[in-house]
Amino acid sequence: MSSKVISLLICFFILHLLAAGRVSGCDIGIYELKKGDFSVKITNYGARIISVFLPDKNGKINDVVLGYDTIKEYVNETRYFGALLGRVVNRIGGAQFTLNGTVYKLVPNEGNNTIHGITFTYAFSYSFSQISFSYLVKLQNTGGPKGFSFVVWKVSEYVKDGPCPHLTLTYHSADGEEGFPGDVVVSVTFALKDPYKLSVEFKAKALNKATPINLSHHPYWNLGGHNSGSVLSQVVQIYASHITPVDEQLIPTGEIAPVKNTPYDFLKPRKVGSRIDKIKIGYDRNYVLDSNKKMKPVAVVYDKKSGRVMDIHATAPCVHFYTANWIVNVKGKGGYVYQPRSALSLETQGYPDAVNHPNFPSTIANPGKTYSHSVLYAFSIKK
Repeated sequence: MSSKVISLLICFFILHLLAAGRVSGCDIGIYELKKGDFSVKITNYGARIISVFLPDKNGKINDVVLGYDTIKEYVNETRYFGALLGRVVNRIGGAQFTLNGTVYKLVPNEGNNTIHGITFTYAFSYSFSQISFSYLVKLQNTGGPKGFSFVVWKVSEYVKDGPCPHLTLTYHSADGEEGFPGDVVVSVTFALKDPYKLSVEFKAKALNKATPINLSHHPYWNLGGHNSGSVLSQVVQIYASHITPVDEQLIPTGEIAPVKNTPYDFLKPRKVGSRIDKIKIGYDRNYVLDSNKKMKPVAVVYDKKSGRVMDIHATAPCVHFYTANWIVNVKGKGGYVYQPRSALSLETQGYPDAVNHPNFPSTIANPGKTYSHSVLYAFSIKK
């Protein structure tokens, strides 16, 4: 092998390391919060929850969220595993909206629409005799459009253990980023509380222009363990009597429809798979929560085999229920291959596409006003 080829190999190896641990000169790390046999790992790349370890009814500890083994895989992924979603979660119809008389055009990343923010990729490859390389690079850190899931957040405070382990991450979203108006300062705090409780608190402030803000995050939960297969036998209860129907592109129509006598009715506990075959592809719908309380019941998930229960409360008015319909042959942690319906997501949020539906409660944040959204996941065992 020539010295030129060796030099090129070394260059690509260095690039590989840089991509795995840094983006645009910012350090990417993994931060563990631990309280006894309950632990959560988070990376500041996309403010992502990358693992949640807790015991089952027999004391066996498993990781109950889907994901990857390495940071590089999160940098290169497009499925939002564990990611914080923003500036606006969910879809914006036509990738545009009008605010105070100005039309703001976003970059479509799902057909003609925008979902969860934006990211682009390009690929290049080289081949030397029998040795070949391919490399995928995200453009979001070179001035192109980017969502909160694909940026490096600043670590503002980190306490690994003790009475209240917590991690606070912050990010300054610039005016025009993703096509949205105004500068926004965002923070998220992850904290472990007794017993077996994970708290997530989102805050944001518009600094100089009114702008839509609707934050959430996207853990893919499987209470049987990330590698336990289908969630169709797990039982779900969602405290919502209504959904927001969508068109063929999954954009809300503006209606608010009752779930009664439909496969979307989870007001009473039901197995995820009990009526999923009556839904095209699988569940992917926003629910309007019934309670008017500030911290309201959202949903309960129960896995009989492990005995694990997850009870969710939040301050948001809605929750999006998704059954990992588009996770197809995805190689995840430990080489396990994830498939559709191998997890479920319950993303608490404001009304989707509210910027284009005046009858939906507004998601506009005005300068000087603080946006906040809190979620509490309480885990327990049912024997």
